[in-house]
Amino acid sequence: MASQGTKRKRDHEPSDLSIESPLTTVMKIMENVKNTISRATDNSYEASMIRDIISKINQMDKVSRKKATFGIFGKSGEGKSSLLNAVLGEKDLLPSGCFGACTAVVTRVEANLEDSNYIAEFELFSKEEWEKELKDLFTVLSDEDETHELFDNAVEKITALFGDDAEKKTLEELKKEVKFAEIETFLSFSKKISKSDVSKFSNVVASYIQPSESSPGDWYWPLVKSVTIKIPGCHELLKHVVLVDIPGTGDCSKIRDDKWKSTLRECSIVWIVSDINRAITDKEPWGILKHCTTELGPEGECRRINFICTKTDEINLTAYVRSARLSTDQLTGDKEKVCILHRNEHAKKRVKEKFEQSHIKKIFRTDNDFQVFTVSSKAFFDPKFNLDHSETEIPKLQDDLRILNEDITRELTRDYVNEAKGVLSLIQSVQPDTDKEMVKMKDKVSMEFEESLMKALNELDSRFNTIYSVLEQCLSKGVEKSVELCVASTKAVIQNVLHQTLRALCRYGGRYFSKSKNELLDLNKALAENLHECLEEDFKQIFPVSGQTGKSVQEEIDKFSVIQSDSASFRSPTLNHIQKFIKTEETKLKASLNREVVETKKHIYSSIQKTIENEMASCYEKAAAITGPGSWKKMQELLITTVNEKKQDMFNKAKNEVLKKFNNLKLYIKNELESELKMSIKLSLSQSSKITLMDVSRESEQLESLTEQ
Repeated sequence: MASQGTKRKRDHEPSDLSIESPLTTVMKIMENVKNTISRATDNSYEASMIRDIISKINQMDKVSRKKATFGIFGKSGEGKSSLLNAVLGEKDLLPSGCFGACTAVVTRVEANLEDSNYIAEFELFSKEEWEKELKDLFTVLSDEDETHELFDNAVEKITALFGDDAEKKTLEELKKEVKFAEIETFLSFSKKISKSDVSKFSNVVASYIQPSESSPGDWYWPLVKSVTIKIPGCHELLKHVVLVDIPGTGDCSKIRDDKWKSTLRECSIVWIVSDINRAITDKEPWGILKHCTTELGPEGECRRINFICTKTDEINLTAYVRSARLSTDQLTGDKEKVCILHRNEHAKKRVKEKFEQSHIKKIFRTDNDFQVFTVSSKAFFDPKFNLDHSETEIPKLQDDLRILNEDITRELTRDYVNEAKGVLSLIQSVQPDTDKEMVKMKDKVSMEFEESLMKALNELDSRFNTIYSVLEQCLSKGVEKSVELCVASTKAVIQNVLHQTLRALCRYGGRYFSKSKNELLDLNKALAENLHECLEEDFKQIFPVSGQTGKSVQEEIDKFSVIQSDSASFRSPTLNHIQKFIKTEETKLKASLNREVVETKKHIYSSIQKTIENEMASCYEKAAAITGPGSWKKMQELLITTVNEKKQDMFNKAKNEVLKKFNNLKLYIKNELESELKMSIKLSLSQSSKITLMDVSRESEQLESLTEQ
């Protein structure tokens, strides 16, 4: 890597990078097959058949899988940058504050798989989005009390871009300045930075993701939604993984808040980073878990949470011995090391106990879904701290990334090998047609496959209808409960908040996070709570992220098969190859559909709150516009009255939206299975040849061997 800083070799780094992977081997095999059969004939019909087969091989190379996302939460100063530097084996890779200093920008870190440069790619506001954002900021400046945090937030963003005292100017005055035109030009082009030197890279990137109180002006972070940082030399840890620093509770800007929610829903694993001295008492990390339960659970795909206690090397020896009441017998050997390790174990126990009592515990199925790590980034690089390499626990986090990368690589390789075996079966099925039985039975076999397909689809439809009934029953209970309790839920959210906070909640569509109080006010979520509560348990069974529940959509898809045990395809060797090809195509399709189910279930669950938000939108807008004496009371009354008037229609719309989305998912799955498998059946049964394309028996044996690997 280009960094000049301290490096530490990652555990288990491969010593011989020249060893060919199974995936590379099978890709070479298929490339050889493709080259060989492309020279097999000049006959136009057979050339068309060969093009079909080559097309199948080419499609294999184009299949991509989204990366696994590790979401990282933790406020600035908790040691996130140092933690990541240690995990990635580079002491000076990310300077302190580079990762997570700005609470608004989502920062992604992944491997640069193309070259040896450090790259940053920025997702910026569009011109239209920025115009609306700027207008909203100046509305805050004109409406809000200067003591309110919304006012401070607006000042921070405007002065970051335009310099000192810019907040004292009007929007029209700012539009006349050269800087305003420069910003519009800046937003017109995509922004990408590429440097070979890590120090220069970090300095340039800082102005796009970091605020600076000492030198306002020319800091562009208010224009940035997210930044993707690509680091060279991290293939082993990050080839299939992206690390994402996620602001703990979103942003006042709806654009950034939507980005925050969508990023949360992508997280497979979450790291909560907190200073070990505040891991139990600090409200922020636990508040994050509380606020994000829905987005990580039924609206997301989170499989595990790691709570990471940092700065374990920082300890006041005398104070800790006194507070922990350690005896002389316990303090043998290196006293500081003994105290550090003792505090580490105590912290793990306390954090786990607190997690067991937390609201988010219910979204996980096993105790292994929550783990606690106590890490020292300093000791990982500096042996003077006298902690063994393993005692820093950085290697455990590296293993976490490495194992996931290996699992994904293994899964991709297995899928590729299985698909390659299917293509070879297709080739074997178009050998010279000496099987007279096959010639006579082709139409009959096609009909049998078609009948089997329709039978399997009808059975799948029946099982999906059962799931639909379960959802409908849960939602009907939720509607009844919501109608009964919604006015009380509304009052609970809005009655004891300050005037300016209530206005902010209305201005931002029913949701406002108070940074000063570390408190989230979300009226939409409160109104959706009873529907969610009645749906949640069954929803987890119907749409698990992984594993089996006996009731899931994914399991119903897995049961589906067009290949029956008494299929006619066993009657000849050629038909047996056709059956293998169709089975391979079916398996690939079902795996793809199961991944799409996980994505779609996020939108199904979130549609409840989204429907409520849309139904309440005009009310929020009207309430935010109320001014003058008694406006606080008038805003409250308008919100309560609107909820009461809309409740029956609003909650039924939310229920029907969930059912509609589920029904759309059912139809999509059935249509994909029917259309894709009909194409596969047609392709496999319509091939015939007067020549031998290629003897692929040796290649088939090689793939069987790779399958075992």
